Amino acid sequence: MTYKVLDVGCGNRKRAGAIGIDINPRSQADVIHDLNITPYPFEESIFDEIYVDNVLEHLNDVIKTLEELYRIGKPNALVKIIVPYFRSRWSCIDPTHKHFFSADSMSYFDPDHIHCKLYDYSLARFKIEKRIFNETLKNSILKKIILMIANWKPSAYEWYLSHLYPLDDITFYLRVCK
Repeated sequence: MTYKVLDVGCGNRKRAGAIGIDINPRSQADVIHDLNITPYPFEESIFDEIYVDNVLEHLNDVIKTLEELYRIGKPNALVKIIVPYFRSRWSCIDPTHKHFFSADSMSYFDPDHIHCKLYDYSLARFKIEKRIFNETLKNSILKKIILMIANWKPSAYEWYLSHLYPLDDITFYLRVCK
C-alpha cells in the first residue's frame, strides 16, 4: 500500500514526493485543476497527508474546500493548513485574499468543539491536533516570547494581546475523523 501525499495549490514549491494540484499550468503541479471547482479529480479516501499552504484564503468557499479535503483524505489522514492570521498585515495586504482566519476558525469542523456542536455547517469532521503561530517564519526575540504565549494559550492571546502584537500566520494540524 502506497503512502500518498497531496500538495493543494502547490505552485512552484511542491513538496517532495507529493502529488501537486494547482490551477496554474506553469506550476510544478501534476494535476491542473481549478480548486474552486469540486469534486477534485481524485477518488474518495486516498490521501494519507494533505498540505494546504497559503491557499485556503484565496478560494471561494472554505466549507466546500474542507468538505473536499475530507472526502479525499483517508480516515485519520493529516491535513496541515497554513493561513495568514487575521490580525496580520499580510492577511489584508493581498487583494486576492477572500477569507480571514483566527485561532478558532477550524473549530467548526472539530466534533469535540462547541462551535461544531452548535453550528453544524458541514458533515466534514477534523480533530484539531494543534495550532501553531508563525511556525515556518523567522521571528525576533520579542516575537518568540509572544509566540510562547500564543501557542500555549491561543484564545487568551487572541483576546488580550493580538491587537497589540499581531502575529503573521497560523498553522492548523487536523486529523480526518471518519
